[in-house]
Amino acid sequence: MVKIGIIGGSGLNDPKWMTEQKDVAMNTKYGDPSSPLACGFINGVEVAILSRHGRRHTIPPSQVNYRANISALKEHGCTHIIATTACGSLRDHIKPGDFVVVDQFIDFTKRRVTTFHETFEGGSENAVHTPMADPFDKKIRGVLFESGRELNYAIHDKGTVVTIEGPRFSTRAESNMFRIIGADVINMTLAIDAILANEAGIPIAAVAMSTDYDCWKTDIAPVTAEEVFKTFAKNVGNIKNLLFKALEKIREGALN
Repeated sequence: MVKIGIIGGSGLNDPKWMTEQKDVAMNTKYGDPSSPLACGFINGVEVAILSRHGRRHTIPPSQVNYRANISALKEHGCTHIIATTACGSLRDHIKPGDFVVVDQFIDFTKRRVTTFHETFEGGSENAVHTPMADPFDKKIRGVLFESGRELNYAIHDKGTVVTIEGPRFSTRAESNMFRIIGADVINMTLAIDAILANEAGIPIAAVAMSTDYDCWKTDIAPVTAEEVFKTFAKNVGNIKNLLFKALEKIREGALN
């Protein structure tokens, strides 16, 4: 049976979206996740929603307990994960308000714990080096893209996200460097979600909503937190609609 873990999912735990709702407090060997899991059914699909930064957005990206978050979803029985996030655009054609179903990441973080395997007990025979060539699941990505297209949203079917440490934004030099090395969007979380989900054996896909142009453009003002939150709030209803449509497709067997 499919059970979808949703990371982010602002507002989806509203009773008008979720039925049979209940909060489930989880504790893992890595500590507590960022929030209780909001569990129930959306569009007939069992879901567990985790607020990455806490329900009041009190946890900065560098302080998120990513291992506890992924562990909590796995221990709760989630078979797939869909992550949502805001991002900055590093390309002219990805405009504020656009969605990107990312297919690759570049991890530019410095302080995160990005593995469940900090020791190899028993030596080389038990060494764990998880393949990461294609970190985002093709089937879930297809469901997200088709859902956005059916809703007539501006949505891109692929893109490389570079995940930076934060919580500061980039310098212009950094922003231009990320463009040169092939990144299309920039955020502070997605690579770590994807790395740990892959290590845990859970297929994951992510939809990122562009809120700004970071700071590489010189003809507009650099990104600010106020701009990010304003654009995200303006478009959060579209994120809900996209996820609702995706869950409808999943209910109809899109992941089988």
